[in-house]
Amino acid sequence: MDSMLPDDADYRELRAGRNVLAILTIEDDAQLFRGNRSNFIDLIRTGQSMGFIVYVLTVKNLLLTRRSLKGYVYNESEDVWQLRLLPFPDIIYNRIPLREDEIQPSVRMKINACKKHPRVTLFNPAFFNKWDLFEWLRLSKSTKPYIPTTRKLISVSGLGRMMQRHPYLYLKPESGKAGKGIMTIKVHAEKQLPYRLKIQENKKSATYNCATIYKLWSRIQKQSGGEAYIAQQGINLASFNERRFDLRALVQKNQRGQWDITGIGARIAGVSSITTHVPRGGMIEDPEKLLVNSFNEEQARKLLIKAKNTAVLIAKQIERASGQLLGEMSMDIGVDSAGNMWFFEANSKPMKFDEPHIRQKSLERIFHYGAYLARLKTEKAGGA
Repeated sequence: MDSMLPDDADYRELRAGRNVLAILTIEDDAQLFRGNRSNFIDLIRTGQSMGFIVYVLTVKNLLLTRRSLKGYVYNESEDVWQLRLLPFPDIIYNRIPLREDEIQPSVRMKINACKKHPRVTLFNPAFFNKWDLFEWLRLSKSTKPYIPTTRKLISVSGLGRMMQRHPYLYLKPESGKAGKGIMTIKVHAEKQLPYRLKIQENKKSATYNCATIYKLWSRIQKQSGGEAYIAQQGINLASFNERRFDLRALVQKNQRGQWDITGIGARIAGVSSITTHVPRGGMIEDPEKLLVNSFNEEQARKLLIKAKNTAVLIAKQIERASGQLLGEMSMDIGVDSAGNMWFFEANSKPMKFDEPHIRQKSLERIFHYGAYLARLKTEKAGGA
């Protein structure tokens, strides 16, 4: 990597024959821009080693009529971010970190303008909404079987009907992230307080036992604070040492622009946690080891292959149904105690995978796909 960056004039010469990828984020008064800086540095290093010009671009500095833009580059020798004038990007990789940033009217307008602009190729334009994901996957015969029964949480009567069919439910915020705000309900009809509500709190969960469905509903309302929720059939996941686990797949597009599995990890739920998310006390583990423990070697091998194929199938359907240009997503897939596979959620802005082999490949794939998109753009411009 160039530790001393060239002057702006030299940068335009550097452009010759090199693809330019901008990492899109939002400006921040206190720290120039928002987002995971170590991830951005890894992306810049990887991209430069693969012959790209890479920089961080804020929504404010993305001016669609300009030939060059102000962007941030990382000066390794001084460990500082510097503002430079840089070539207009061939590819824009959306890493706006928070939903609340992305839904600001000015940000939405800019992203919509990018989608329509002939010079701009932007992928992963927005966070997913959980309800939309399930709707999209229901549209295809091939992905529908992987979806647990899912309904919008609107009324106490709707919740009652759902509990009659499924005495174990998950309640999830439609726009949730990393397990935040998740609750579970278990119905024990024979008990004096039959409704048990568990609420995820940081790395623990709090439990409330309710006598009636109305008391349960009022507690849920208080907890959700008016946010849109979905109710989902609870799945009895395979477990390891009595702790449930699920699989975390990373699916990205490759140098041919096709969906491909980058890697698959496993996450074990925290001791008193509802979810398997690491920030909530979950643990990273080897998926094969966990599957062998729950099933047997032969079955574990087949399940791992099935999980990879399922993740690619689901990614294709999400992209098709969403009508968006997507380049990557992470996905939570559960395996129940009978070996059936279930889709729980997908994230269009995957967090860093801690498994080193997956992490490195994931960085390279961004630029493999970026090069593919840039080539496509050149062919279109040349009328090929």
